[in-house]
Amino acid sequence: QVQLVESGGGSVPAGGSLRLSCAASGFSFSYNCMGWFRQAPGKEREGVAVISTLTGGTYYADSVKGRFTISRDNAEKMVYLQMNSLKPEDTAMYYCAADIRRSLCGGLRKASGFTYWGQGTQVTVSS
Repeated sequence: QVQLVESGGGSVPAGGSLRLSCAASGFSFSYNCMGWFRQAPGKEREGVAVISTLTGGTYYADSVKGRFTISRDNAEKMVYLQMNSLKPEDTAMYYCAADIRRSLCGGLRKASGFTYWGQGTQVTVSS
């Protein structure tokens, strides 16, 4: 079955960096739209970044452009989120998601468009 397992979260001071990883299994990894989402307490889940595993095309939320980078390794079936210059407002649970119905993302899509989700990894940024 489809599995997405996130890792790499933690607690860092403002200005610090973290690299999140998502290990995928149970589907053809090279032809999907993969995404990172986050959800802070009391807020809706929001898209952070998405990537087409076919083309490598990426889209980012305005709030993270220039600070975060999404990438993938098709051979290892991994998706990464490199987060630099972290801010306290980046504090949230971060989730990896997969839409296995399409190979192109077509933009930073809503959470409802993604079929499968990981369990999440917590990122806390202190001021």
